[in-house]
Amino acid sequence: MNPSLQKTQKRLLMLGFWLPKYGADGDYGDEADDAFNAALDQLEKLRSPADAPTTSMPPPVPTTTVDIKDRVIPATWMPDAKFIGIVFHWTAGQNKASDLDRSHYHLLIESDGKHVRGVPSIDLNSLPKAKAGYAAHTLNCNTGFIGVSLCGMAGAVESPFRAGKQPITRVQWDELANVLAQLCKRYGIKVSRKTVLSHAEVQTNLGIKQKGKWDIARLPFDTSIQGAAAIGDQMRAMVQSKL
Repeated sequence: MNPSLQKTQKRLLMLGFWLPKYGADGDYGDEADDAFNAALDQLEKLRSPADAPTTSMPPPVPTTTVDIKDRVIPATWMPDAKFIGIVFHWTAGQNKASDLDRSHYHLLIESDGKHVRGVPSIDLNSLPKAKAGYAAHTLNCNTGFIGVSLCGMAGAVESPFRAGKQPITRVQWDELANVLAQLCKRYGIKVSRKTVLSHAEVQTNLGIKQKGKWDIARLPFDTSIQGAAAIGDQMRAMVQSKL
């Protein structure tokens, strides 16, 4: 492993250049080469917009707009358990966690970034089989999956998009990346489209039919990025940059 190369790979991840298979492993292969070339293509485009090639890379990782310190999930909230992935959601409720919200998820994030522990203990959803009282956060996708949710989006409409009076915030989005990274480290979850995904991606990425769920396919604070896949890729890049 080359520490200098690994540092550069982490910078690429921070800028939104996805390394889905190997991440910042400090080795130079085809994946790293593609990411470096994509970064150079974008630099060339900035210098010469008319002649630069287009790329299909995910949007750059947004910078935090509010100065908050990453919060640490208490160890007691993360008991020993075995998981294969995490599904992240919004509650479709208020920006503060309600008792109903807490009954469906393991961990919630309020509009100011505050963590709220759900009622079901994380280990109730552990493999090989969910136990009584588990968090029923995703249809037919609860065993082996942790459920994390952003509080908000009550009254939101998908098309034409309206975020309602309780929109999720940039602070929540940034804190979600911190929370997911901590959970991935704790439970040995490698970041991919099948292991760290939004509710809106479950049907496409895992083949588990859902009932028209679209959380999270739009970001009220950033309308330049749309669609579950693009937004999911952005979050995965943010999470990977913290690992």
